[in-house]
Amino acid sequence: MIQATSITKSFGQVKVLRGIDFHAADGEVISIVGASGAGKSTLLQILGSLSRPDTGKVLIDGTDIFSLSSNALADFRNRRIGFVFQFHHLLPEFTALENVMIPALIAGTNASEARKQASALLTSLGLGERTGHKPSELSGGEQQRVAIARAVINRPGVIFADEPSGNLDSNTKRDIHQLFFDLRDRFGQTVVIVTHDRDLAAMSDRMLEMKDGLFYN
Repeated sequence: MIQATSITKSFGQVKVLRGIDFHAADGEVISIVGASGAGKSTLLQILGSLSRPDTGKVLIDGTDIFSLSSNALADFRNRRIGFVFQFHHLLPEFTALENVMIPALIAGTNASEARKQASALLTSLGLGERTGHKPSELSGGEQQRVAIARAVINRPGVIFADEPSGNLDSNTKRDIHQLFFDLRDRFGQTVVIVTHDRDLAAMSDRMLEMKDGLFYN
């Protein structure tokens, strides 16, 4: 599902990624661990097409993503890639239901169908009674579940998660990580998670460790 080769990235004189090769199978859950500054988030942003590498190539489901035009890449990202971040990035003026609907509406789903899909997804994640609440009215764990629902509403082939449980309590952290496995089993998605939590990372099918811009295990 994901094949990245010879990925390098520098910011000024600082070499952040030094020739990364990475692959992920269809339906695989992979965790990437390492100290701050190891290059984990930079790699995730490149794999997810949010940042371009200095050199190298990224294929997702056979598509060379950086060969696409800007518009085609934006459309590919919306339909084929889901993102979950540590701080949710939910729009505060919209309800949980409306936040989840947004990617579907952007993809061209009509409002009635998008609402139906978003409601069903939130209900399946235990938020059926919270669909009309705005982010400020939800707990941190509930906000992250909304963010995950938003990431998967278009049934993307890949989900990238950057410290998805970084600011949650230990019980909620485990629930959030388990949720990625439940979604993988339900939808067959490939999931790549960046985390500092080695215990949670160990739940994954495969754990990779980064140091100084390279994998070393």
